[in-house]
Amino acid sequence: MEEQLDRLVKKTWEKYQKLPKSRRLLIGVSGIPGSGKTTLAALVASRINDLYHETSPAVSQGNAIAAFIPMDGYHLTRAQLSAMPDPTLAHARRGAAFTFDGESFLALVKRLREPLCPETGTIFAPQFDHAVKDPVADAISIAPQTRVLILEGNYLSLGSEPWRSAGELMDELWFVDVDEETATRRLVHRHVKAGIAQDEGDARKRVEGNDLVNGREIIKERVQVHEVIQSKEDESWAPEKQGLRKENEVV
Repeated sequence: MEEQLDRLVKKTWEKYQKLPKSRRLLIGVSGIPGSGKTTLAALVASRINDLYHETSPAVSQGNAIAAFIPMDGYHLTRAQLSAMPDPTLAHARRGAAFTFDGESFLALVKRLREPLCPETGTIFAPQFDHAVKDPVADAISIAPQTRVLILEGNYLSLGSEPWRSAGELMDELWFVDVDEETATRRLVHRHVKAGIAQDEGDARKRVEGNDLVNGREIIKERVQVHEVIQSKEDESWAPEKQGLRKENEVV
């Protein structure tokens, strides 16, 4: 995994170096639940910032040029799910494509794609709050100097709208590939640890009834991507080893 990560960081840094000052570099990272896409996206953003600080210490002064933007902030709220024609199904399938506000996510990508100019202000995006189990508006700020954005989420390479349109606005699409057995093992452990499931049996039911259903749709409807990253077990690449937050499953 480290070799793949190094290559992607190098590729991203080289693209940034050639970037016109009026443009942002947008990379969409997708994959099925449990693939490790969140860890990858966060690591690439972190290492791009490290490179920036190392190569331009006088200019950077601790500022970040790269940011990791998770799609989780675009989950529909629990109130919105309850207002759907079948609220029981909507809550049970939270995490499926239809339980996201895809149009608002597309609007964010369109704003990020606009040319940068002296009048460009800070753009705000929502973030999922695991304590309240709902998104919080304007929790993520994207400053004009933030010019490398790693956007991450299950559906960023989906062929249906509005995800396709969002994907077409990206400079690159990356897909983190993982086998179902590995994803299931990771998700079962995650659900139990996060208290989403009472035990492994309960967690496995959730994985098989929702996560893997979504995952198969993601694979079936995936558009062509620029990079396919093979996700493998690698302890040195774990979020806690890298000083990153562990990806939490939304309930």
